[in-house]
Amino acid sequence: MPAHEKPFAPSAEENKAAILAVIQPLLANARNLLEIGSGTGQHAVCFAAAMPHLRWQTSDLAENLPGIRGWLEEAALPNLPQPIALDAGGDWPARRYDAVFSANTTHIMPEPRVPDMLSGVGRVLVSGGRFLLYGPFNEGGRYTGEGNQRFDAWLKQQDPRMGLRNLEDLEAIGRQHGLRLLESRLMPANNRTLIWVREPREGD
Repeated sequence: MPAHEKPFAPSAEENKAAILAVIQPLLANARNLLEIGSGTGQHAVCFAAAMPHLRWQTSDLAENLPGIRGWLEEAALPNLPQPIALDAGGDWPARRYDAVFSANTTHIMPEPRVPDMLSGVGRVLVSGGRFLLYGPFNEGGRYTGEGNQRFDAWLKQQDPRMGLRNLEDLEAIGRQHGLRLLESRLMPANNRTLIWVREPREGD
């Protein structure tokens, strides 16, 4: 895909520095990371360049992979392998990862896919591995700002199955799949980075 045809998400360009500042220290000892819902691939290129020790595996629905490849091929980074197709409600990779990252996915995917994603993360993440989830979330069943309320209304106009998820619900679902929420870190524009750890299990 020619460089001028690469997909471009302004939000990814705007938030990448703030996200990197949070996740880089948390991934200092990680070696293999799975990104769920890589979108355009912009985050992957930025973060893989900043963390050359980390093999950053992008993934998304099959129809989004050509756009991701455009970014990856232009960057030509040795720690950015080809993207893989991943639907949260379908088959997941057989291998294990010591970190998982996802940005702006839980409010876009249909609500039934959210538990599927947390279940999948619990399966592919090694014991002690981190799951880093960025995006806007409701807290205590309430919006954290007027911008998030407007955004949620817009999402539901596009598809009633989309919408901001409640942080406490995500925490409870994650717990069912061995994920313990360590921290909810405040980010710009009423976003959060949720930091989870995979609880110990037999075989790891």
